[in-house]
Amino acid sequence: MSTTRTRRVLHAPRERVFRALTDPTAIATWRVPASMTAEVHEFDARVGGRFRISLTYDSPDRTGKSSAHTDTYHGHFAEIVPDERMVEVLEFETDDPAMWGEMRLSITLRDNGGGTELTAKHDGLPPGVDPDDNELGWAEALDRLATLVEHG
Repeated sequence: MSTTRTRRVLHAPRERVFRALTDPTAIATWRVPASMTAEVHEFDARVGGRFRISLTYDSPDRTGKSSAHTDTYHGHFAEIVPDERMVEVLEFETDDPAMWGEMRLSITLRDNGGGTELTAKHDGLPPGVDPDDNELGWAEALDRLATLVEHG
């Protein structure tokens, strides 16, 4: 099990960034790496609320963790402090033992000048998830989040 941490300064107020973390329509727009699309099946953003999301590769030569070209994960919200912090416990839906196990995603928001510093920390990545790929995917997703919150 490994841990990754991704940090980004967004030129938007914390309230706007937090809304994008808790709105299922926004999640489908930004919380996906480049070269993938997202489908939000369930998303109840409250402590104890459940979520289920599928990420599908645009390219047919990429293999998914859950099916031929898709990574599906589900979980629940363990902690929510509006405009400050969210903690999710999640796991992939997969038959691959290298991808099994609960992960914990902690997202923290802090004021940074006129914007917001977002830190995303993943704890407990399964052995089959390359930490470098995880960080790259989050960097790409945060690029999309920046576009959404900085121009919205």
